[in-house]
Amino acid sequence: MQALTKTNFLFDNQLGIYHGKVRDVYNINDKYMVMVVTDRISAFDVVLPKGIPYKGQVLNQIASKFLDATSDIVPNWKIASPDPMVTVGHFAEPFKVEMVIRGYLTGHAWRKYRDGSRNLCGIPLSEGMREHEKFEKAIITPTTKAEEGHDEDISRDEIILNGLVSEEDYSKLEEYTYKLFQSGADIADKMGLILVDTKYEFGKKDGMIYLIDEIHTPDSSRYFYKEGYQERFDAGEQQKQLSKEFVRQWLISNGFQGKEGQKIPEMTDDFVKEVSDRYIELFENITGENFKKADNTNLEQRIEDNIRSFLANV
Repeated sequence: MQALTKTNFLFDNQLGIYHGKVRDVYNINDKYMVMVVTDRISAFDVVLPKGIPYKGQVLNQIASKFLDATSDIVPNWKIASPDPMVTVGHFAEPFKVEMVIRGYLTGHAWRKYRDGSRNLCGIPLSEGMREHEKFEKAIITPTTKAEEGHDEDISRDEIILNGLVSEEDYSKLEEYTYKLFQSGADIADKMGLILVDTKYEFGKKDGMIYLIDEIHTPDSSRYFYKEGYQERFDAGEQQKQLSKEFVRQWLISNGFQGKEGQKIPEMTDDFVKEVSDRYIELFENITGENFKKADNTNLEQRIEDNIRSFLANV
């Protein structure tokens, strides 16, 4: 099984390329963005040494499906998906914040709460809450978009005061975020899942706000299984999650949390296949569709040919 870990294509009218943790993004003449979702996998802000076959296809096809499903809520950047691992869309200037929305006191929010904080991004939190408890109403806890290192929590007031986003635009981002989250939660509910928290990124083109990047994938979102949620919560047990949390737990159990001096454990072929199988399981649980593996025998060439063919005809 081939895995795509990096691309360095050169297309006509290409102005630049950005290699993220997982995505390689090509700027075509400040008009189109070509996003290649590779098979790289990251945890604890570290890209692991081996790619996971079909992971890129899983993430791209989930995001593509949900971009289509939410296009009636907010315009989005997607134009087409000319390859199972590629989305081509509009070039939009990204806002310098990520809109994180949480329906439950879980993950980062729980760790802050556990350590004594009763205020998250300017939002007061009630006393006596427990891990994985549902909020009365979902809360938006934005973060800055760091060029390097970790994103930082930031409040609505700080965003507007520092001129990161205008008050008018931020109000619109909030409105879109709540509506997108409700849509994602409704879809998840039909699949027997709970959309716990997620993040959205937005950009602007010709004065219009667009939803950009990925949406409702297991890399950007956390899902619980609905069945047994209440019983586990009442018993104080951990929830059954549908995310890449199992990769983090494997790393932790093998002595790695991204800290200085720690060594990434060996990723055996069996482990890589297990992770690949789990991502395919994620796809099928989130979408309710059977996953069809694309032919990846000559992966890089296939992707390049499909992108070139698409760009030649737009």
